[in-house]
Amino acid sequence: MTISTNLGFPRIGTDRELKKVLEAYWAGRTDLASLVETGRRLRATHWALQRELGIDHIPSNDFSLYDHVLDTTCMLGAVPLRFGLKDATIDMDTYFAMARGTDNAHAMEMTKWFDTNYHYIVPEFEDGLEFRLASSKIIDEFLEAKGQGILTRSVMLGPVSYLLLGKSKSPGLEPLDLLDQALSVYIEVIGRLESAGARWIQVDEPVLVLDLDERVPAAFESVYKRFAQARKRLKLCLTTYFGSLGDNVDWAMRLPFDAIHLDVVRAPEQLEKALALLPPDAALSLGVVNGRNIWKTDLAATLDLVDKAATTIGTERLILAPSCSLLHSPVDVESEGTMDPVVQERLAFAKQKLQEVAVLTKAANEGRAAVGDVLQANRAVFDKGQASGRVCNAAVRKRLDSLSEEMFHRRKPFFGQRKSLQQAELALPLLPTTTIGSFPQTAEIRKTRADFRKGRLTDAEYTQAMRREIETVVRFQEDVGLDVLVHGEPERNDMVEYFGELLEGFAFTENGWVQSYGSRCVKPPIIYGDVYRPLPMTVEWITYTQSLTDKPVKGMLTGPITILQWSFVREDQPRRDTAYQIALSIRDEVRDLEAAGIRIVQIDEPAIREGLPLRQSERPEYLDWAVKAFRLATCGVDDRTQIHTHMCYSDFNEIIEAIAGLDADVISIEASRSDVELLNAFVDYKYPNDIGPGVYDIHSPGVPSTEEMVDLIRKMAEVLRVEQLWVNPDCGLKTRQWPEVEASLRNMVLAARRLREELASPRQ
Repeated sequence: MTISTNLGFPRIGTDRELKKVLEAYWAGRTDLASLVETGRRLRATHWALQRELGIDHIPSNDFSLYDHVLDTTCMLGAVPLRFGLKDATIDMDTYFAMARGTDNAHAMEMTKWFDTNYHYIVPEFEDGLEFRLASSKIIDEFLEAKGQGILTRSVMLGPVSYLLLGKSKSPGLEPLDLLDQALSVYIEVIGRLESAGARWIQVDEPVLVLDLDERVPAAFESVYKRFAQARKRLKLCLTTYFGSLGDNVDWAMRLPFDAIHLDVVRAPEQLEKALALLPPDAALSLGVVNGRNIWKTDLAATLDLVDKAATTIGTERLILAPSCSLLHSPVDVESEGTMDPVVQERLAFAKQKLQEVAVLTKAANEGRAAVGDVLQANRAVFDKGQASGRVCNAAVRKRLDSLSEEMFHRRKPFFGQRKSLQQAELALPLLPTTTIGSFPQTAEIRKTRADFRKGRLTDAEYTQAMRREIETVVRFQEDVGLDVLVHGEPERNDMVEYFGELLEGFAFTENGWVQSYGSRCVKPPIIYGDVYRPLPMTVEWITYTQSLTDKPVKGMLTGPITILQWSFVREDQPRRDTAYQIALSIRDEVRDLEAAGIRIVQIDEPAIREGLPLRQSERPEYLDWAVKAFRLATCGVDDRTQIHTHMCYSDFNEIIEAIAGLDADVISIEASRSDVELLNAFVDYKYPNDIGPGVYDIHSPGVPSTEEMVDLIRKMAEVLRVEQLWVNPDCGLKTRQWPEVEASLRNMVLAARRLREELASPRQ
């Protein structure tokens, strides 16, 4: 019979219990025992729920206190030498030090997990590193579930993917050079799982959907032959997701596995060839429910695909599953309050997605008649949604159809020409200092917003409270000595949700939280219809801020691609069209800010790299419309108006031409965690516009010294023209505490002033 499975469940808890206990632990408000107990309780709850929903293969080791890649680093004992690990096993202090840094050791690099908004901790490989089994978490959690009466399928990130997702920190050391050493630890883990009574193991190898070099197939063949020799009764499911095997399919299908998982939501085209190449003794796990979006599955259409597979290989060799881990989905739509019914009845979160998997499995085994009522209700939802007049807006469609080529270009196409005009307008010093936008969101600010939402404050009372906070932030920035100020964003709950609430075509959840990294959770808006801006969104706040100071104030907006990427997006039209609709709304806002006298506008696009297709052949098309969306949003202003953008935690090498194509006057990026490594792309490209590489890591609780930042800026000035450098943190300050923000920014401004005196170069 066909069996059902899940690849991973959200870790955070329905009420974000994990976030709350983590932050309490880091702040010293709770102890390690409470942290461990919360994790144990969440795992027990999630396992029991999945069993109740009818899932046959329930995963374990999908839970993490911070990040599953970091957990794998701990399993292998791959702790960077700067953290000074002395014991054979890795304690919690070392674990969180690697993720967050300490006063004495900077945090490990963090970057996006493939093309998702989840961030993982990048493994580091250096000379002298020796792999060993340093964490038994995967075995411990299997036994924990077994004690609950549930025989789980342990999940681990495969060795080839783990190594390829890491970075070498020593010249001449290639990650795959460490394969044999890592493999010995993996084999030890497999042996211990088998001894503990495990029947299945899920080995995630997501790099199989990437373009791979010639060394990689041999590495996979070596690893999986060794795995086959090492296990006796333990069955292995080789798991891929986020795309198609593509040209890797021929050799991947020859690897020794008992089942292989394919994402046929993102890449349904791979099914036919996979069915033809599937070994006769292997099962095929089909990812048929979208693990990365929140819409209900069209069950009848999906069953057509399942039937096609069953006809070819038989139902007994089929496994049905979500397309990927449900880490990227909110937990339970039943926790929502009152929502727009047009949207709410179409939603499926992690719990509902597993219900869909169970229904599809039952239909595969017993026929569609066995789930006829469910199929009928599902069809009615889709028919109702398609008939809704709320989805399409004629005025928006007409405006989209009337776009002209000139709308995608600044009037003066050369940055140097614009820079002269902007400098005459702004009179900024060498190495101008600024921040990325947000300032700490205190408990008082969050309470004020909550009280306003609940009707406890009038519009006037709320506005006055926000203005008081803005004035406090302005006076602080003036006192510190920053050159370009911001309003601090006290009125914003989230950089995407805030704008979504002011745009038509968006809907919102109360508890639709997903993990971004560590304890950081976001609540993505839902784009269900055509997008437009009914009224100005930020002009009142920014013009008030500018009225408080003679220094220039930046208008702060989120870019169209980031709003697109960090939302749950409608699936009934091309993503490009939705991006252009958002871009037109942002364009209107930028022009209104300029008309109100604002001369610097920052449009953040941290997600532009995240949206990059995983395959090289698909990237030019995406980059073309992504760049055009940004330019559509920004090119409606006078050349004297300075356009900034911000990007963080991305590998820019692959998209540097597209970044240059954005033609932002100033770009700020993360550079402190990567030891200025990310600057290489800008240096090699001879990036012409201004750039602000972050001079300190805001995600680390430490306060960088002036000397540290002086040294970092000097390194930057050695490879870039000092005239094009800005000085800023590497990200927004929303999640930080005021004492560390004040100390860090004072040190940063002092560093810039010291270097101005040292360099004494004329400003262009």
